[in-house]
Amino acid sequence: MTTQPLPAILTNLHNAAVAAGRPDPVLLAVSKTQPADAVQALAAQGQRAFGENYVQEAVGKIETLAALGLEWHLIGHLQSNKAELAARYFDWVQSVDRPKLVTALAAHRPPGQPPLNVLIQVNIDDEDSKHGCAPEDIDALAAAIAAAPQLRLRGLMAIPAPWPDAARRQAAFTRMAALFATLAAAHPQADTLSMGMSSDYPEAIAHGASMVRIGTALFGARPRPA
Repeated sequence: MTTQPLPAILTNLHNAAVAAGRPDPVLLAVSKTQPADAVQALAAQGQRAFGENYVQEAVGKIETLAALGLEWHLIGHLQSNKAELAARYFDWVQSVDRPKLVTALAAHRPPGQPPLNVLIQVNIDDEDSKHGCAPEDIDALAAAIAAAPQLRLRGLMAIPAPWPDAARRQAAFTRMAALFATLAAAHPQADTLSMGMSSDYPEAIAHGASMVRIGTALFGARPRPA
């Protein structure tokens, strides 16, 4: 995939939103495996929100770039033993998929910090290789998050399967939109549907995504281990 400058990506997002008759989504720049200087360069162009997959890798970048006042999102699977670090360092955790994480994040969010923004990750295509809760578990998780004053329920996140068939991709986005509408009706503070990546964000936006996660199109292919 060809790398595009930030203004071009923002223009593409805007055009996709206009075509769908929807508001512009928030751009989350997926900076996993990217060095701090790459994040800093993008921040200098005005990008504020960055997504990381690995807690310990992210902590170093968050500390190095603390003076920039960036917004950090954990989008990768969160192990329970990393919940304390995640609660301390991140502004958002988008990958909450089980009650144990709700308890751990609430217990470890420092008292002086604002509530931790939380998205429930949904395994919308029931893939064995993907994390996320089943759709029928959303209500119980949402209630637990909403009951914790240290946390703020913001909505849902999903990584639909990369079906080659457009109809199957769109069916997953449609199901997520319906689940989000149900959640927002019960919890009006839920305002974020995070779905769509570099390869499928126009479809995601058309189905109501309010946040899209783009890495490859911004940074290029992720560095591979030597």
